Amino acid sequence: MTKGTTSFGKRHTKSHTLCRRCGNRAFHKQHKGAFFHCVSVPPNVHSLISVCHCPSVAKLRSYEWGQKAKRRKTTGTGRMRYLKDVSRRFKNGFRENTVAKKRTVKSTSDA
Repeated sequence: MTKGTTSFGKRHTKSHTLCRRCGNRAFHKQHKGAFFHCVSVPPNVHSLISVCHCPSVAKLRSYEWGQKAKRRKTTGTGRMRYLKDVSRRFKNGFRENTVAKKRTVKSTSDA
């Protein structure tokens, strides 16, 4: 039995599936700790299960050498459904439930 080219043709099962946090197809189904998605992970289990260290670490995995990758995923690259309105609301002091006063047009009476 060879372990090279002929064996690669027999590979048809997927070991990785989509990660629920980063969306990459890098979540290993059978990896150690893959079933900790519902409960907090014990401190002695440090297992890289996905690209983003999904269930084992609370923070998203990112390094300084991957600045370009950070730029692709950071805030502002998506829709920003809520955040795009915050700067405008900040300028006005976050007013809510108020109605603007009626503007009166100054009439210039030039005799």
